Amino acid sequence: MTFTPADRDAAIEHFAAKLRFETDPSDVAAAFAAGEEFVLVDVRGLASWHQGRVAGAIHVPHAEIPERAADLIPAGTPVVVYCWGPGCNGATRGALQFSRLGYAVKEMIGGFEYWAREGLEIVDDAGPITRAVDTLTAPRPTAAEISCDC
Repeated sequence: MTFTPADRDAAIEHFAAKLRFETDPSDVAAAFAAGEEFVLVDVRGLASWHQGRVAGAIHVPHAEIPERAADLIPAGTPVVVYCWGPGCNGATRGALQFSRLGYAVKEMIGGFEYWAREGLEIVDDAGPITRAVDTLTAPRPTAAEISCDC
């Protein structure tokens, strides 16, 4: 495999852009715990929302973002969006909608699936849901620290 200086520069630009516009469940959980100011938005449909969601998220299906965002999220507030998981592009659609409205937005890669699989706090209409950590997606918890160990 050949890697030219131009390839190096393109790779740096590509990966830096990914980190500017993407985040992951562990980093979002850590940002919540640190009290960072942002709004976490679940862009899935209503049935999915009722089935389970990230504790602390608000619900705005991606198709409703243009009409509802300004009433729910003050201008200038950073936004993180999520959908089901890696096999779904709903979060990308939601991020695009928020970007068009002028919000600073990140897409939570892995979506609700990886949030839940990492054993992070989820709720449904009946209240909190407890799930064990899936050790294929996150290390076994051994301390109060939130980390994907990356």
